[in-house]
Amino acid sequence: RSLTGEVILPKREIDIAKGDQIIAGLFLATIIGTIGANVAFGIPPVLSFLFGLAVMFMAVHFLNKDEPILEYIRKIEFDTLLFFLGVLLLVGMLKELQVLEHFPTLYEKLPVIVANYSVGLFSALIDNVPLTAALLKSGIEMSRGEWLTLTYSVGVGGSLLAIGSAAGVVAMSKISALSFIAYLRYFGYLILAYSLGFLGVVLVSYLL
Repeated sequence: RSLTGEVILPKREIDIAKGDQIIAGLFLATIIGTIGANVAFGIPPVLSFLFGLAVMFMAVHFLNKDEPILEYIRKIEFDTLLFFLGVLLLVGMLKELQVLEHFPTLYEKLPVIVANYSVGLFSALIDNVPLTAALLKSGIEMSRGEWLTLTYSVGVGGSLLAIGSAAGVVAMSKISALSFIAYLRYFGYLILAYSLGFLGVVLVSYLL
């Protein structure tokens, strides 16, 4: 049956405090600074991230002296924040152990298309940024179509597991019924969708 009626969304103005604007600016500066410091000076992202986090906490403390700061702290998604911190620490550990440097050897043992598909599976466990950076630094020669399949695999492969993407982590923190095991039940459907999408990208790559 068709639905009738109107949906009315009430409009209201929200005043954003100056302190909140400063915190938002510091958060954005932390992200940009983390990336820029790593690219320009090779500073480990975890150090820049922790420094920016410390600055934000100090700013909150000094800007909100007259407000119940404990109430704000209780609202912080510490589980999500600690997860991303754990990812940075794990990636830093893998980098120091030179584990990521062995991923380019996949392209010596396997065809490029198969290796790209496998890298997508690894990106469900390892952050795709350092994984892709390791591949770029290795100087692997690929055609434009093969680079397209790599872009798809590292971008979509992270969604095979809930912990492999930022969206999945945020969803688990917001939806109590969505756990790692609950998400894992759909792994069969996800791997099928990933494989079909990869096949479609391969077919498109042959047209380039």
